[in-house]
Amino acid sequence: MTAPEIILEADGLARRFTTRKPLFGAPTVVRAVDGVSLRIRRGETFAIVGESGCGKSTLARVLVRLIDASDGTVTYKGRDITRLEGPELRALRSELQFIFQDPFSSLNPRMTVGALIEEPLKAHGIGTPAERRARVADLMRKVGLNPLTINRYPHEFSGGQRQRIGIARALATGPRVLVGDEPVSALDVSIQAQVINILEDLKQEFDLTLIVIAHDLAVIRHMADRVAVMYLGEIVELAPAREIFAAPRHPYTEALVAAIPLPDVGARAAMARVEGDLPNPIAPPPGCRFHPRCPYAQPRCAAERPDLRALPGQERQVACHRAGELELQGLAAVSPQRSPATARRFDLYRAARKGEQAAP
Repeated sequence: MTAPEIILEADGLARRFTTRKPLFGAPTVVRAVDGVSLRIRRGETFAIVGESGCGKSTLARVLVRLIDASDGTVTYKGRDITRLEGPELRALRSELQFIFQDPFSSLNPRMTVGALIEEPLKAHGIGTPAERRARVADLMRKVGLNPLTINRYPHEFSGGQRQRIGIARALATGPRVLVGDEPVSALDVSIQAQVINILEDLKQEFDLTLIVIAHDLAVIRHMADRVAVMYLGEIVELAPAREIFAAPRHPYTEALVAAIPLPDVGARAAMARVEGDLPNPIAPPPGCRFHPRCPYAQPRCAAERPDLRALPGQERQVACHRAGELELQGLAAVSPQRSPATARRFDLYRAARKGEQAAP
């Protein structure tokens, strides 16, 4: 069995933001991403999850060069793209595309839907005007929009339809990697399943690699192949999705899994909780950054920073001194499958897209 092809790789990636210098004193530095290393395989759906403020959106932007890295390297198809500039960086844009979280503010209200989707094609000099118009109409059909609405403006569409416009625009140049920054968090629950299933269908059709940023682990559980859990700029656990949810190995991952809504509220009684907010990223805690909120912390945790290391015999990496000894709870102990409501929601929409009738 051959090893999977690595399409995107980060090594020691860091991004720091310097705040404005106060009247008296030195400027402060926010470590949004701090020493992240990961490998993303071609054709997989890779999820990055964590609380708001953990650095997951910043990491996604650094990976596709929307933001420059402070340290470390990003490699795409074996080529270092960290310092690309000018025409080389412009050419790279067609292969690495981004779906933004807010489907309204990311669309120019003065442009029609057709012009918005066609804009990347014009920027990269792809096709004749007639070919571009045909491409726009085809993309609209693929994301579930009526091509007859091509001359309407974004404000004439619902939130779910605007997100489909953003997806169509991202697909226009034929990218190989598509990044979704919380692509369904701004949508109604009834619309989320539709957009997620569209992304999964398009992933198969266009042979895409998906990177999904999210804090809703119920969504990630449905669609991801592997999951990286971030906390305060670092990856604390990286493993296949089924293992993350069935048997977490980092206490923070356990707490995130415990927050997933389940039909039986009492079923999560034995799962750990964490109190308080993220520490100040300007001055992160010494040692393990999670130790002030960790119910399993020991003196070593406050003094020594754990490395992200592979567990023996597992396709899993964990940054925890006690990863091999803790008995943590996952969904395998309380809910071996998706909740019936979540499963029904996804299955109904998939059946509708295939022209079938879902079983009652």
